[in-house]
Amino acid sequence: MPILRSSPASPFGRKVKIAAKLLGVWDRIELVNADTTDENDSLRLQNPLGKIPTLVLDDGTAIYDSRVIVEYLDTMAGGGTMIPQGPARFPVLTLQALGDGICDAALLQVYEGRYREADRQEPKWLAMQAGKVTRGLARLEADPPVWTGTPHVGIIAVACALGYLDLRFQGSWRQTHPALVVWLDRFAAAAPAFEETRFKG
Repeated sequence: MPILRSSPASPFGRKVKIAAKLLGVWDRIELVNADTTDENDSLRLQNPLGKIPTLVLDDGTAIYDSRVIVEYLDTMAGGGTMIPQGPARFPVLTLQALGDGICDAALLQVYEGRYREADRQEPKWLAMQAGKVTRGLARLEADPPVWTGTPHVGIIAVACALGYLDLRFQGSWRQTHPALVVWLDRFAAAAPAFEETRFKG
């Protein structure tokens, strides 16, 4: 059985977990938490980057990052659900890149505060990352993505980005993005896996 190495708070791990649940393959994966800060964690042997999520297959082969893992899971489930084929594929992957990019920029801000003392933090760097989040949210607020049937990976990536902003930035985005608030509520109702994977620590 493939082993998913992740952590409860990871937005990228959450994306994979939601996709697995929506695809109906969650019971075919074993979840094993990983500590990216622990030099003795086997994660660094499984993925030389030491990053999560990482999916370890039965033969020991490791697949990473979340984008590749979701595509692998989609193939396990028959293909075409999370990532459509043909011309529709590229808007979905672009939306995934936007959601992931918001997460990346938010994570970099969190790491700056976590790993640098306040007097060593770089305001210009933080402002640059914050700007990415601001512009990404503005684009989504102006044109919230739509879906029919099972939400695809782009939809899931955006939902996980908003969830991470709720977790680490106290949901401050909600005050100025009412359309996205409604959108996320709709996603949560359509995909109970969103609440099931929410970090409660």
